[in-house]
Amino acid sequence: MTQAADPHVELQSDLGWALGVLLRGYAKGAQSVIADVPGGPRGYQVLTSAVDGAALTQLALANKLGIDRTVMTYLLDDLEKAGLIERKPDPADRRARRISATEAGRATLCDLQRKLRHVEDRVLTALPENDRARFRDMLREVAVNIDTQDPLQDACSVVESLGAAEAPRPPRRGRGR
Repeated sequence: MTQAADPHVELQSDLGWALGVLLRGYAKGAQSVIADVPGGPRGYQVLTSAVDGAALTQLALANKLGIDRTVMTYLLDDLEKAGLIERKPDPADRRARRISATEAGRATLCDLQRKLRHVEDRVLTALPENDRARFRDMLREVAVNIDTQDPLQDACSVVESLGAAEAPRPPRRGRGR
């Protein structure tokens, strides 16, 4: 008579389960860190791109991050009101605006990254400290490879599709009997 496999052990060896648990743990910690950033995670991504010095136009930045143009405009308005970014006319096309970080934006991002590193360390606490950098590097390599093969076009649709898969379905209404 063979013994049945432990379903909990099988679940723990599933990549999808592990990625989900990892993402959930990181998202919980990161949410408290970026809660005050206008636009939350999207605002953080815009700020990071602005500090990176790419000085992308609004449209190029929206495309890069997979954010709808209209949503991007409101997001940039909020980040600009908070003093974190500024929009400057593009010398090549006066109709376009280039996005750059302010000094306050650079300082804010530096503080956020320091706090997010603590969140990462808490999430990765099961790994010895020297393995954490290797894990981050390997994860980044996999993510970049996937993004190269299938670039993110619209982050909203990804989130919506994930939410739709988990959303409870409304009860069916029967015909009046």
